Parts: sequence; structure tokens; C-alpha cells
Amino acid sequence: MSLDTLRSMPFPLPPPDIITKYHRAFSLIEEKIDLHQEAARAAVELADAIHDDWSTASPVWETRLLGEVAKAKTGMGSARSLPRGTKGPGADAITPTDLFDLPVPHVERFRLNSPAHVSEAWPPGTFMLTTRPDGAHIAVTQHPASPTRGVVAVRPADEKDSWWLLHELRSRSNGVAQVAQGQNAREISARALSRLSISWPDSTTRGDFHTLTDPLHAMARQLVSEITTLHDLKDALLRDISAKAGVLLEQDAEPDEERVNVPRPSMVPAPREATTGHESGWSSVNRRASQ
Repeated sequence: MSLDTLRSMPFPLPPPDIITKYHRAFSLIEEKIDLHQEAARAAVELADAIHDDWSTASPVWETRLLGEVAKAKTGMGSARSLPRGTKGPGADAITPTDLFDLPVPHVERFRLNSPAHVSEAWPPGTFMLTTRPDGAHIAVTQHPASPTRGVVAVRPADEKDSWWLLHELRSRSNGVAQVAQGQNAREISARALSRLSISWPDSTTRGDFHTLTDPLHAMARQLVSEITTLHDLKDALLRDISAKAGVLLEQDAEPDEERVNVPRPSMVPAPREATTGHESGWSSVNRRASQ
């Protein structure tokens, strides 16, 4: 697209009051997302603090190797190796990038899908772990999932040990990164991770910790789910704006007029109720062109 074409491209402009309403709606959505993120982070950090308190105030506990209390397996393949357009059941495909900079170790859904049958994937509640120089990055899956290269799947032998193991790994983030190889500490293997020493209290203590922290993780998961819904709502509003704009551009174009090739999203839904775009206050009178 040439610069002249871009400058002469028409675009529908809603009235100022409609723009204000959209701005208010997006602002409220963003504010609620921020609040939910802070609340979810606080819930997980509280569980971290409980783990730290128990670890420092308790008598000396047994030290175990991670491989003795959990199963670990290194992922294979890369995002590029995943077949495109595969139909049928599948599982989340976890890449290292998906785990970096997560505010909490809970993710509602991941961006990639593996064609592997769900029965062959790791079940929900599995830890997906990767490393880089700043430490370990961990997420707890909510759906069947398969790790790709650079990610290790970790699952405790007993589900009631999940939260203790998760916070033990979070507290040893730097130590986990030290067992990784490569220039950027991103080549973590299940074999190396299985040799990591961790504190392992008696089963009663682990059970009590699970009972105490499970509601905190349940709250964090619920907040993450609501955050995903809010992002979906924001995307729906953007698609609605694009749909109304597209309707007006098509109506204003003359039959024999050479139409400007306006880039539009590949999957823009039709307006939910309006068929002309005018019902929301949009009008061709408001259409302006950049000079």
C-alpha cells in the first residue's frame, strides 16, 4: 500500500459521545483486568509466604531428590514443528515463551495446540517448567498439555503434594536455573531437574499445607479465568467497531467506483443487531478522510 493511498483512505468516525462511551468501556475493562491481576498475584504470594514461614520455623525436614517424589519428562519438538490445521482432539502445546513473565503460575489457555491425542498428553494439574538466567518459570496446566523443547513436565506422585512442590520449586528458582545448560540457561532436562534436592516434610504437614493454600490457588485460577473473559470482551468490542466501519464503507461506495482496498480483520463478525451501522449513532455524515 502506497503512502498516498493510506493518506486518502476514508474511515468512519463515530460522534464524540460514542467515542466517549467506547473509551469509558475500554478503560473500565482495563481497570478491572489490573485489579484481578493484582488480586491473583497477592493470593499466590500469600501462599509463597506461608511456605517460607513453614520452611524456616519448622524442625529440619527430610531432603529428597525431586525425581523421588515426582515424575519429570523433557519436551520434544518446537512450535514450528506442530502441524497446521489439524482437526480432531488435541492438547495445549507449551513452549518456553508461554511461561516467561507470567504474573501467576495459572493460565486459562495457551496459544498453541498439539495434535497429540488427549490421552497421550499430561493431565491437568501438571507443572510446565522452563528456565532462563533470571530463574525458573512455572505454570500449572488446566487442560491436557504437552511440553515442547525447552520445557519440562513435572507431576508429583500424589496430587495432595502439588502445592508444596510448586512453592518449593518457586522458592528454589535460582537453584533450578543453575542446573540448566546453555549460554542462556534455557536447556533444562528432566534428568538434571530430577537430581534437584528439595525439602520434603512429612505427609501430614504436606497435607495441611495443601488444605491451607488450595483456596488461594482456587481464587487465583478464578481471577485468571475472569481476566480471560475480560480480554475476550475487549476483543469483541474491537470486532464490533470494525464491523460497523466496514458496513458504512461498503454502503458509501458507488457501484462503478474503484474501491479503496481497506485492510480488514480476516474474521470480522457482522454487527450483532445493526444492519446499517446507523443504529449505534454511526453515520456516513461522520465519515472523514485524512488529508
